[in-house]
Amino acid sequence: MATFGTLSDRLADTFKNLRNKGKLSPADVDSTVREIRRALLDADVAFEVVKAFTTTVRERALGDEVSKALNPAQQVVQIVNEELVEILGGKQRRLEFAKNPPTVIMLAGLQGAGKTTLAGKLAKWLAKDGHTPLLVAADLQRPNAVQQLQVVGEQAGAAVFAPEPGNGVGDPVKVAKQAIKFARDKVYDTVIVDTAGRLGVDADMMKQAANIRKAVDPDEVLFVIDAMIGQDAVATAKAFQEGVDFTGVVLSKLDGDARGGAALSVASVTGRPIMFASTGESLDDFEPFHPDRMASRILDLGDILSLIEQAQQAFDEDEAMAVAQKIATDSFTLDDFLKQMQQLRKMGSIKGMLGMLPGAKGMREQLENFDEREIVRTEAIIQSMTPQERQLPKLLNGSRRLRIAKGCGMTVTDVNQLVQRFEQASKMMKTVAKGGVPQVPGMGPIPGASYAGKRPAAKKKGSKAGNPAKRAAQNAALATGKPAASPGAAGSGFGLGGGKGDKAPTPEELASLQKMLGRS
Repeated sequence: MATFGTLSDRLADTFKNLRNKGKLSPADVDSTVREIRRALLDADVAFEVVKAFTTTVRERALGDEVSKALNPAQQVVQIVNEELVEILGGKQRRLEFAKNPPTVIMLAGLQGAGKTTLAGKLAKWLAKDGHTPLLVAADLQRPNAVQQLQVVGEQAGAAVFAPEPGNGVGDPVKVAKQAIKFARDKVYDTVIVDTAGRLGVDADMMKQAANIRKAVDPDEVLFVIDAMIGQDAVATAKAFQEGVDFTGVVLSKLDGDARGGAALSVASVTGRPIMFASTGESLDDFEPFHPDRMASRILDLGDILSLIEQAQQAFDEDEAMAVAQKIATDSFTLDDFLKQMQQLRKMGSIKGMLGMLPGAKGMREQLENFDEREIVRTEAIIQSMTPQERQLPKLLNGSRRLRIAKGCGMTVTDVNQLVQRFEQASKMMKTVAKGGVPQVPGMGPIPGASYAGKRPAAKKKGSKAGNPAKRAAQNAALATGKPAASPGAAGSGFGLGGGKGDKAPTPEELASLQKMLGRS
């Protein structure tokens, strides 16, 4: 997540300095804790949280668990990871549903925190889990808030209860009460009440939110907070806790360029768990909050579990088996390639998925430069082909490629590159399907790896030099059966070879060398 990018970089650099140390001195621990403190404060984490966090880390790092560890640096990383999990809430907290439906969920927060959009995201997420949510337009203050909720509800496929036009007209408490009765009559099992916010915390806002809470007696009150507001998050959270109280926190805009201090402060300061995180603009960019997984992402340890869950939701198991069979039998086509890409898009942002891999910090620049629209362009090229061309890419001659390029608004070069990438991908997937290791372009063969029953092709005998004189000398040496003199032998590195007339060592010289190495 972009929000924690800078913090992740700072922490990774801090731990890098510990890796070469077999034992950590108190000075090493103090230096590390000092850097962690600076990194957290720069990330806008509340001072009281930073102080408690670093004190605990220091005490544990100076204790027996590190001094007796085989790898002290890894042990310190583990301690920081465990303490991050604690300040993020410890364990995941799920929604609590009412025994007698409907379950009432009230959203509260400042204006601009993203409550209305988040209501749609929550409704869509609940619908996927088999629930029937009803969105309630109880924000009657903000201009066009009711209309916005209706648009979001339509996008999410959720019903919207909006008896009042809003824009300052209507009683939000009365609307909220009517919504509960409407949900019971129409058998909606979940009611999501979108309440009004203000640009800042004020008495009128708190009173209205408190009255709505009293009227509908919600099962959950979710405080929606913008992850980009930094230190103000703590003051705002405390004010809402005193004025309305809430059962859980939802972090919105967690994909922004903010420093992430809100996420690391609000749970610890309020004692209320973070339950959900909004990670993008799409209604699908919404996920339950797992403190342990978030801590792993911050420390650049990856989040493979979330990646697997996303893949399970997006990929059809039967279709995946069919594709695997096609790959193994060399019948994988551009149509299959297109379907795989479309399923990949269902998983969400490619950048987000790659960011969940361990060590993603090392490729952050490449991730930032990755263009998500590249997949859309690839789809357009394939969809401009005839069914026969998708089945048999060998039919794609020059005129066909020109027609395809014109049909999708791309260039012939783009079409050529796609076909080339498809052929490379097909070869690699076929190798993997047969239990081998694909040879990645730009990388040499992996020692000891199986290449699907084949060894990487040996270099052909013959001259390779570009210089005519060197090439003539190599060909002459090959013709006489003598090895050609290495053009760069003189002064070669590490004392291996060098000078004219180099020859293989004699048995006596080998024996002398073995004695010198203590192997005689």
